[in-house]
Amino acid sequence: MTAEEPPADTDIWSAIDGQWRWLEANQPLGDREGLLLRMLKLSEEVGEVAQAVIGATGQNPRKGVTHTWEDVQSELCDVAITALVALRTLTPEAREVFLRHLAGVSRRSLRG
Repeated sequence: MTAEEPPADTDIWSAIDGQWRWLEANQPLGDREGLLLRMLKLSEEVGEVAQAVIGATGQNPRKGVTHTWEDVQSELCDVAITALVALRTLTPEAREVFLRHLAGVSRRSLRG
């Protein structure tokens, strides 16, 4: 296991809850403004995915290739983490809400 690899028994929801607790303890703004900014963080992370894809494909002729597909993977992970932390911010039952929603999406998409 490298320094970047989590232990095999890492529970995603424990990690998300830990990130949420850390953000709650260290947020400069609270209440509604803090909540809205936490949701907006997701847009920032999605923008970083776009930047990495453009960089990995060299689509900016002025800059050329500036990222790798591993960078894109990393940015996608940041999006997933940020979304789950945002969900945890809205409800302490984030795991149940997510799994229930995933089951519904799976039923709809796998029907036909």
